[in-house]
Amino acid sequence: MPTQSQCYMAIFVCQLLSNLYQPIQVFRYDQKLKTIYIQAGVRDELAIVIDEDGIWEFVQ
Repeated sequence: MPTQSQCYMAIFVCQLLSNLYQPIQVFRYDQKLKTIYIQAGVRDELAIVIDEDGIWEFVQ
């Protein structure tokens, strides 16, 4: 299960993407890495990972 910090940050990031009119293509929780992965954008150009502490970063 995601941590409470991850859940709050996931909602924040999804709302931010929505406000910027970016479609969310993939939303996934990885049980092994304990991270949330979000892939978004018209051409899937945005990839975001949220760690257990709720810290998010863009990944390539």
